[in-house]
Amino acid sequence: MPLSFNLSSSTTPFTPLPLSHLSQFVPHHSFPHRPVRLTGFDGVFVDRCRAVAAKRSGFLSVIDRAMEEEEEYRRARAEVRRKGVDVEGYLIEGVSVGGHETCVVVPSLNAAFDIGRCPSRAVHQDFLFITHAHLDHIGGLPMYLATRGLYSLRPPTVFVPPCIKGDVEKLLEIHRTMSQTELKLDLVALDVGETYEIRNDLVVRPFRTQHVIPSQGYVIYSMRKKLRKQYAHLKGTQIKKLKLSGVEITDTILSPEIAFSGDTMSDFIIEPRNADALRAKILITEATYLDEENDIEHARERGHMHLFEILEHAQCFRNKAVVLTHFSSRYSIEDIRQAISKLQPKLSAKVLALTEGFRSNYS
Repeated sequence: MPLSFNLSSSTTPFTPLPLSHLSQFVPHHSFPHRPVRLTGFDGVFVDRCRAVAAKRSGFLSVIDRAMEEEEEYRRARAEVRRKGVDVEGYLIEGVSVGGHETCVVVPSLNAAFDIGRCPSRAVHQDFLFITHAHLDHIGGLPMYLATRGLYSLRPPTVFVPPCIKGDVEKLLEIHRTMSQTELKLDLVALDVGETYEIRNDLVVRPFRTQHVIPSQGYVIYSMRKKLRKQYAHLKGTQIKKLKLSGVEITDTILSPEIAFSGDTMSDFIIEPRNADALRAKILITEATYLDEENDIEHARERGHMHLFEILEHAQCFRNKAVVLTHFSSRYSIEDIRQAISKLQPKLSAKVLALTEGFRSNYS
C-alpha cells in the first residue's frame, strides 16, 4: 500500500527536502574516518525523515550509521589526546612501546619506572626503578641524570638489579668522561625480597620476573603503624610511658599499592612469592602481543607476554586495576582497545591501556 500523510492538522506545511541535500546525511567516503556531522536540521524534520526512511528507502540506517561513525571518531580522538590514566587515586603517565621505549611515571609517588629515553615528565621524579638492562628500558639514564643536573635538582635515587650495578657504574663513568659532567646519583642495588624505605610512609620491594636477560619488578607499599592488640586497652599516658621506656608498641602494616613488572613472561603470575604484585591496588604489566598472528609461543620466545595469557590467568589478578603497557608498535590504538574489549567482562572492567605514543586510525 502506498504511503500517505495527513498534514492538515499541522500549522507548518511539510516540504520535501531536495535530493541534492541528502548528501549532508551521508558519510563522505573520500574520508571514511571522518564522518560528516548531522547539523542544521531540526528534530521535527529528522523524525519525519526517520518515519519515511524506515519503510521506503532504508534512509534511517544511513542516518544511524553516520551517527555511530561520528561517535566512534569522537571516542578515538579523545583516546589520541589522552595523556596517561587516572585510576584508584593515582595518575599513571608515560610511554611504553615495545622495543622502542618504556618510561612509566607515577607523580604522586615521585617515581618513574624504567627510562628508555627521557620524557620530560620523568626528569622531576626523584626515584627511578630500572627493571633490566635492555636499551629501551635504560637507555635514557645518562640523559635523565644530566638533565637533573642542568636543573640543579638533587641527585636521584636509582634502583637496579644487583647483577647490573657494576656495568651501570662503568657506563656512567664513560659518559662522565665524554661529556665532562658529574651525573650525580645514589645508585642502589636492590635484590628480590629486599625492602628499602623511600619515604616515611612508603617502601619498595623487588619481585622476580622472567625475561630473556636478568630482570625484576617492583612493588611500592604504603606503610603505617598500628598499635599492638595487647596495648589497645591502655590509656594514652600508659602507652607514652611504654614508648619512652623503649618498648615496641606498634606493628608495621604494609599494603601493596602499585606493582610494576617491566618486560616478563607470564610465569611471574604463577610464582607464589609474587602474591603481593597480584594483590596490589594497581598492577602495571606488559602485553606485547594481542592477536593470533603473533601467538603465545611467539611471545614466550622473546621473553614477553601475550594478552591471551592474561585471559588464561584472569582468576589470579586480585588487583583493583591492571594497566597494560609495552604493546608492539604494529598495533594501533583501535587495535589495542578492541583486543581488550574481548576479555571476559569481569576482567576487562578493570583493565586499562597506556596508549600514548601509538598511532590512531583517526589521527
